[in-house]
Amino acid sequence: MGCQACHLWRFGTQTVFGEGNPHARVMLIGEQPGDKEDIAGKPFVGPAGQLLDQALEAAGISRDEIYITNAVKHFKWVPQAGRRLHQKPNVREQRACKPWLDAEIARIQPEAILLLGATAAQAVLGADFKLTQNRGRFVDSEAATYVMATLHPSAILRMPEQGQKDAALQSLVEDLRSVAMQIHSHPDPRGYLA
Repeated sequence: MGCQACHLWRFGTQTVFGEGNPHARVMLIGEQPGDKEDIAGKPFVGPAGQLLDQALEAAGISRDEIYITNAVKHFKWVPQAGRRLHQKPNVREQRACKPWLDAEIARIQPEAILLLGATAAQAVLGADFKLTQNRGRFVDSEAATYVMATLHPSAILRMPEQGQKDAALQSLVEDLRSVAMQIHSHPDPRGYLA
């Protein structure tokens, strides 16, 4: 809570930690908390979280089964017309939070990690990772046995046309199902049921 490794601690309301099943076989990692998450102190509780919950339900995954966090633990924003407008965390800010993300991964020891969006993917897989070329594919990583990057729900919400949104949401659901199929086709070597 007292981390001051970068300047973002000055602007956020609070540190937003990950939450979920401590024995989760699947970890979802997003970019950073948004406005609603910053206020609530919980990840994925705003509009993007609601869309993610919808996708999880469609994929047959209970949020109680997973652990969910963000690559960056403070909300980066700028004021605009009385609102706090989201800003993408830069590489320095991502690196400042990397020890905390690594500690979460080490504590949970997930078998699968689904990276939500390019920022999360680059934070875990390196700055050269291209989401547009690798979305929906399992990639090699020391972070977990199965690692995949997909669209961030907030990116889907920002799409201008409903047809685009529907197709992107279906892609997110398919990626969630792919991760779930990998996990459910193998028994948990740790002996946990979740």
